[in-house]
Amino acid sequence: MKIHALILLCMASLTFSASANIYREAVDNPNRSAKEREIDSKRKPDQVLEFFEIQPGMDVLDVFAGGGYYTEILSYLVGQKGSVTLFNNNPWQAFAAKAVEDRLKNNRLPNVKPLITKPEALDAQNKQYDAALFILGMHDLYYADPKQGWVAIDRSKFLKAIYNSLKPGAIFGVIDANAMQGVDNEKIGHKLHRVDPATLIEDVIDAGFVLTEQSDVLRNPNDDKNTSVFLPKNRYNTDRSVLKFRKI
Repeated sequence: MKIHALILLCMASLTFSASANIYREAVDNPNRSAKEREIDSKRKPDQVLEFFEIQPGMDVLDVFAGGGYYTEILSYLVGQKGSVTLFNNNPWQAFAAKAVEDRLKNNRLPNVKPLITKPEALDAQNKQYDAALFILGMHDLYYADPKQGWVAIDRSKFLKAIYNSLKPGAIFGVIDANAMQGVDNEKIGHKLHRVDPATLIEDVIDAGFVLTEQSDVLRNPNDDKNTSVFLPKNRYNTDRSVLKFRKI
């Protein structure tokens, strides 16, 4: 009886280890750039993607993916039977065009498809995803800066479009830099590129999602939350909320 229990315990341990390894293997892929690998210790993508339950074979939407740091890791993780959509709106694409071009040139990530469209029109693509990730970008939904090319986004419509683009039961993973509770998100989003996590959670729930779990993997109690995320001391070192929502 004891031997049987020991065998089951070992099998469970091996299963967990194999599952955990797929995330580490995707992050350690030798085709990734040395520059991006240098910031892995601050962004912890293996732990983040495991928390968000991304699995091989999934179709994943990378929202406001920018140059595609997460897109590439996702590409290796979901594999040939999965796909990743690198989604930017026009302003984000203008900013990240060279990085996207370099990442996708010569079909180096054959399971990645770029998508450029208005956020509010995302669900017009008529594609259903197994998961969507919105990493370090939701604060941009709370302000407009037309002089710099950032037009106002209908936040409610956009979040609902993400909801409509997901299959029932799909995960919506959100990460953003935390601001102080009760701040004016329009001012803080523009000035510091942070957001009050309570407001963020409320807005995502209003779109139809259910908050199922939060992770402390990117928390930093030493972050004062009152300075720009782009300061050298803050770069990928802010106090960040890691939120797992689900479409029910």
